[in-house]
Amino acid sequence: MKIKCSKCNKVYKIPDEKLPAGKKYAVQCPACKNRIVIDLQSQPTQKQSLNTSKSVEKKETVLSLGQKRPSGMTLKYGILRSLGDLPAMPHIVQKAQEIIAKPDSNLKELSSLIEIEQAIATRVLKLANSTYYGLSGKVSSVQHASVLLGYKTLGELITVAGISGLMDKNLNGYDLSSEDLWRHSIAVAVGSRIIAGRKDPEFGNEAFFAGLVHDAGKVVLDQHVYERKDDFETFMGNGQHTFLSAEKEILGFDHSEMAFELCQKWQIPSNQSDAIKFHHCPSKSEGNELAYILHLADFIAMMNGYGAGQDSSMYQMEEGTLEFLSLQDKDLNDIQSQVIESVEKMLQEIPSG
Repeated sequence: MKIKCSKCNKVYKIPDEKLPAGKKYAVQCPACKNRIVIDLQSQPTQKQSLNTSKSVEKKETVLSLGQKRPSGMTLKYGILRSLGDLPAMPHIVQKAQEIIAKPDSNLKELSSLIEIEQAIATRVLKLANSTYYGLSGKVSSVQHASVLLGYKTLGELITVAGISGLMDKNLNGYDLSSEDLWRHSIAVAVGSRIIAGRKDPEFGNEAFFAGLVHDAGKVVLDQHVYERKDDFETFMGNGQHTFLSAEKEILGFDHSEMAFELCQKWQIPSNQSDAIKFHHCPSKSEGNELAYILHLADFIAMMNGYGAGQDSSMYQMEEGTLEFLSLQDKDLNDIQSQVIESVEKMLQEIPSG
């Protein structure tokens, strides 16, 4: 197959046997270092080629970097059609959330769930014995942990233990290491719980979970962002555009919209999934309080160095956020201090993966 670089116009030949059938294949132009993406899914198979008319001369296919990639609803529906390939919410986390949401559930039911999953049980015990939860060396069993920690905290432990593997990804398209993504996720989760707790302590677990998975859409979109890396760099080259606006311009939608679709797949309650969808623009959420909480927690995380990408310094808090949450500037300073202290303690005890 012949491949042409659209920037320097050099043509290279790659032996067909080295190309993976039915997949996308990326190579770098040896001359100008451009990334050339070859879509082999649309190429005819050997059988199809043999069935063509003998009178038609077989021509070698020339692909160029300049080919238009799908975007907007075409790209979005293409991703959604492959829902089976998207990240799955760990079963134990889903079940734990269901138990916590039931008004008649109890600690025994929740702790029994953990004991079934030995890997999660081991991790929960490790976390329970961390200095962050103040029980260093005191917890000997899951049942013991449930008594000492209480219902809501045990639910938080299950969520962290289950979600950490899901968010433990290097995102090359977003220039995020797995550690960066996890630090940001933890920071937003902790911040969301702290903010929610000022209004209603019972709301803390729901806010913590939403904060932990609010950027899960990036995990899904990363390869598509990476394939369009040059387009993103060009669009953001003048320093006037955020990565979020680049997503909307180039992909046709952003990572928060894809996170919402994941929440639908995971059957996350609408209050949480809607909040995640609008966490960058809570004013469009029709008064969803959790959307404002996530937005503020996201802003606090960004401003304190727990970033989520190359343009985190450009992140702006939407006007009216503090007023909606009945907070003032002095409250914001207090929340920031609590977030920093809690996140640093938690990250020392709870690494990703």
